[in-house]
Amino acid sequence: MFHTIAEFFEEGGWGMWPILGHLIFIFAIMFERIYVLYIRSSVKKDEFIKLLQVPILKGDLNRVLKVCSTYQYPLARIVHSGVLKVKRSDEEVQAAMDEAYLRELPHIKKRTDYLNLLGNSATLAGLLGTITGLIQTFASISRPDVDPSQRSVLLSKGISEVMNCTAFGLGTGIIGVLAFAVLSSKATAIEADINEGTVRVLNLIVANRNKMGDIKEDAA
Repeated sequence: MFHTIAEFFEEGGWGMWPILGHLIFIFAIMFERIYVLYIRSSVKKDEFIKLLQVPILKGDLNRVLKVCSTYQYPLARIVHSGVLKVKRSDEEVQAAMDEAYLRELPHIKKRTDYLNLLGNSATLAGLLGTITGLIQTFASISRPDVDPSQRSVLLSKGISEVMNCTAFGLGTGIIGVLAFAVLSSKATAIEADINEGTVRVLNLIVANRNKMGDIKEDAA
């Protein structure tokens, strides 16, 4: 298998190297984003809000803060920021949650757009390798000192090289664009969950503010 891959890579010529560089960056960003979006940032919104609902209705702010600290997801950190300001006005609670949201959002969205960029540029790199390979191939077979019997061999070798380069570029481009589509959709879903979750929790807090006790310093 590895021998076949090595032959494929060698036959593709110099154009395979920049495409390989694109592929390495695509995989690095893709796996990092998968970890962040599917493990560190993804939370079952309804389950989390259900856990908060009982202590909020009881006015147990320390329990709410403990739940938020346990989860350590973007939504939990945003709610935590709002709960710390619960004794103040609605506007200050909303402002605290908005500020936390603005801190969390870049971590959810960052680097995802690079996948689309790298996917498209990998395709273009493959086309560049194809064009330059064709130019070199036709230049070599048109030389007067080339034996006519060897021209077909040189032509087939040159076409094989440019087709390998094209295939590698297109394959890398497809991986990058598909990864961008999937991860961008996940980031958007997380953002929507955060927006809905913060509004629901804020409404719960505002409706039950009169029941709220004091926050212990160790809980904050």
